Amino acid sequence: MGIYALTGGATGIGAAIKSQLRDAGHKVIVVDLVEGDVCADLSELAGRQKAIDGIRALAPNGLDGFIPCAGLGPSVRPFSLITKVNYFAAVTVTEGLLDLLVKRKGSVVMISSNSAAMVGHDDYVELLLADKEAQACEFVDGKDGHTAYAGSKHALSCWLRRNAPDYARQGVRINAVAPGIINTPLSDKVLADKDLGQVMKDFGDSVPMGSIGKPEQIADVVCFILSSKASFMAGSIVFVDGGHDAMLRPDQF
Repeated sequence: MGIYALTGGATGIGAAIKSQLRDAGHKVIVVDLVEGDVCADLSELAGRQKAIDGIRALAPNGLDGFIPCAGLGPSVRPFSLITKVNYFAAVTVTEGLLDLLVKRKGSVVMISSNSAAMVGHDDYVELLLADKEAQACEFVDGKDGHTAYAGSKHALSCWLRRNAPDYARQGVRINAVAPGIINTPLSDKVLADKDLGQVMKDFGDSVPMGSIGKPEQIADVVCFILSSKASFMAGSIVFVDGGHDAMLRPDQF
């Protein structure tokens, strides 16, 4: 069986991915704030290095897959925390584990969002892609939660697309799922937010398939992409959102 590493495995989508992989007999190394095999705060540089070092210690012979699932929603304050965890932690830890993935021809599945397509390629996204963390954090703290969240996922998707060919040449497939609104603690916090709650509820009510998603429905797709059945997928971003993206962008794909 395989050896996988996962950030954000305590709740929500991460917990569902962890359960499915372990049920299939795989070893899963979980990084989380308090309930993990490696406990680390990914909003900090030291925490990201702790995550990398911890995973390396537990998987010295390589990884079959890595899922940087830890993420924060648009209700989090300050907004720069979203930037730090959703983009910089995901990218930094992925890069720090690349050689372990190369050893076993592993696969990376990132967690994007259908909201990534709802913002443009603006100054915030450019700061993220230029690896200017301090400037990006300062910039976004003067904006709003949607900008911080959707922009972080937009940049993550661009980073994936830019790096997928080089990773593929090294034998590592890197792809992403882009969930819509999913029933998780993250979405619960947004629904409870006084500024974003009604917008989130209206968004959920507009899902073409008639309901918001379940974490297990995202985990199903993640585990498929990790598997050999997706062996020719590289650089793909798969929308798993009940038809929302198709409804909002019918002529873009």
